[in-house]
Amino acid sequence: MGELELIEKAQQGDMSAYGDLMNLHHRTVEKFAFQCGVNVDDVQDVTQEVFIKLYRFLHQFHRDRFTTWLYKITLNTARDYYRKENREKDKGNKLQKDTNSIVPSKSAESKVLIFEEDYELHQAIQLLEEKYRIPIILYYFQELTYEQIADVINIPLSTVKTRLLRAKAQLKSTLALKGGAEYGR
Repeated sequence: MGELELIEKAQQGDMSAYGDLMNLHHRTVEKFAFQCGVNVDDVQDVTQEVFIKLYRFLHQFHRDRFTTWLYKITLNTARDYYRKENREKDKGNKLQKDTNSIVPSKSAESKVLIFEEDYELHQAIQLLEEKYRIPIILYYFQELTYEQIADVINIPLSTVKTRLLRAKAQLKSTLALKGGAEYGR
């Protein structure tokens, strides 16, 4: 069964088709959420939230490119998740003056990023401002076109091109400082 057929059946209430749609895109959502900066420990929560939103708003989807729409939902869900988490951390900080207990562990990330180079590249990408980080991820790791990126983050095509150029320059600089200039293609 094709993606569009699954979408149509899911829009009509076919839970099996919705399950197949989830299975088809589950890994893509997880990977993109992680690349956007979601902690390894939180990827499952964010992914679950994405598919809950997808279920709630699937009736609004109208024959556009489904993955582009899914990237928008994932990006907004990741942003919302961390806004909520930051509010909760702020409340916790007011109750607890000890910020050492809030520092996330890096051991889970190191298990996912097996090669040191991958870890260094991921860290360098995470240092970019979001306006540069998201286009880099969408272009190089999700293989979206400039036009699709412009649609996902609601910016003009020329801005996508400019941000990609600036992001690549920043990555080259960051990786050169770490001795990994060969990864800043």
